[in-house]
Amino acid sequence: MKLPSLLLSTFLTLLFGVGDVLAAFGITTSGSSLVVDTGGGLVFKVGTSSGDITSLVYNSVEYQDSAKTTSIASGFGTSTVTSKIVGSYAVITIVSTAIGGTVTQTYVAKSGVATIFISTHVTAEPTVGELRFIARLKKSLVSKGSPYAEVQGCSIIEGEDVFKCSNGQTYSKCDSKQFIDDQVHGVTGSGVGIWIVAPGTAYEKSSGGPFFRDIDNQSGDVQELYFYGNSGHQQTQAFKIGLFGPYALVFNSGSTPSSSLDTSFFSTLGVRGYTAASGRGTVKGTASGIPSAYSSNIVVGWSSVHAQYWTRASSSGAFTSPLMIPGTYTQTLYKMELAVATSTVTVAAGGSVTANIASAESIPTVIWRIGETDGTPRGFLNANKIETMHPSDPRMSTWAPLTFTVGTTSVSSFPLAQWKSVNNPVTIKFTLTSSQIGARTLVIGTTSAFAGGRPQVTTNGVVGTANAAPVDLNSRGITRGTWRGNNVAYSQAIASGVLVVGTNTIVINVISGSSGTTYLSPNFVYDYVLLK
Repeated sequence: MKLPSLLLSTFLTLLFGVGDVLAAFGITTSGSSLVVDTGGGLVFKVGTSSGDITSLVYNSVEYQDSAKTTSIASGFGTSTVTSKIVGSYAVITIVSTAIGGTVTQTYVAKSGVATIFISTHVTAEPTVGELRFIARLKKSLVSKGSPYAEVQGCSIIEGEDVFKCSNGQTYSKCDSKQFIDDQVHGVTGSGVGIWIVAPGTAYEKSSGGPFFRDIDNQSGDVQELYFYGNSGHQQTQAFKIGLFGPYALVFNSGSTPSSSLDTSFFSTLGVRGYTAASGRGTVKGTASGIPSAYSSNIVVGWSSVHAQYWTRASSSGAFTSPLMIPGTYTQTLYKMELAVATSTVTVAAGGSVTANIASAESIPTVIWRIGETDGTPRGFLNANKIETMHPSDPRMSTWAPLTFTVGTTSVSSFPLAQWKSVNNPVTIKFTLTSSQIGARTLVIGTTSAFAGGRPQVTTNGVVGTANAAPVDLNSRGITRGTWRGNNVAYSQAIASGVLVVGTNTIVINVISGSSGTTYLSPNFVYDYVLLK
């Protein structure tokens, strides 16, 4: 007689004890916990009243830190926890209203696989302010996380997420990759790796687009591994609700796992909010009009109030979207990170629609240009360090008011950002011929702003019109390692008679109705400056 897997697991547990049973797939109850044995070397416990993961035993070693649980944020509080076996899958479902709306968290184990497959469904943005899954692991056993997020023994210098260590260097849990490149991140120890695997569709209910970034890891006294759904970190779009994921917590011997994650079996498990492949559609087409210098940096994205997706186009511009839930989307073409065209496309279940898109960017004839028009500050002073260091880090090149001479000063000396209280102003000197004077326009491209910071231009002593304040994202940006906010191009008309033959001077100051000190003073991030 063959016993069902659940009964067999229960029998073996009673006979040998939970800690000794690593190959008996199933779910058992032990005190106030549901015990899930994956049959693949991973055994985890979920609290029957809280829904939090309280134990993560892999190959007989406990990796769960004892200080806090693995959970959404700091835990669900009181929850309704149910379990079931569906074929070769063990399913734990947690329903909680303790953190705003109804959160339905699903943990799935597949027989023989050391992975927890996860989905998070919400009906409202959590009242805790952020929707984030955090695995809290023993630092002594998985000591190697992101080298830029190692904050153990260091002191907070900004918010609760930027630290300075005894050598003066700065580290932050804000270090992360942009969503388009952030499918796998993890931590490792001796013979073990624990990973978050989040394929592109895991972010379909997140907000901010392909170049948004959020927290992946903080390596303090506890090794924290994150999957972020929503946060207030430089959000450029409204929050979305629905199913975040599926994503996964993967255990292995330490090698980086594949970013591919087959979760098609979720369609057979009754997971709330899951849309199977058969209920999705795709968009395909060709992106054109992007300069050849950017052929390896063509991105097409889709966004609506309900979902978001993206893909990299081939060098010829050909693209095919991920599988998308039905709806009408804004399709956006990006040159590097700069949106250069938009169109509207409607996706139907089971269908594929062709939607070519061509750049609408107008390439001006310029007298001079500082930086590339690509939606980023790449190439400017400290741009190669800002994603992993605070601006105050001693490894940064010195910030100071700059006089930049067009044609002489290296572009790499031009600051990626300008702060009202740090490196104000930036002065640009340039020489014009008689054919180049007259009425002209100065354009300053920016990628982000803080505390209302925006540029004001003075040309040969003539003060220009004050620009209107940018949209307030109510979040630190560049000090958290991201330049991704809203791209804004500020145009300053220069009247005929202001520019002269010979040497001219433009002074750019940060203006704002707000105040702040040093790196939290009003600021903006440069994309480019040009005179046309």
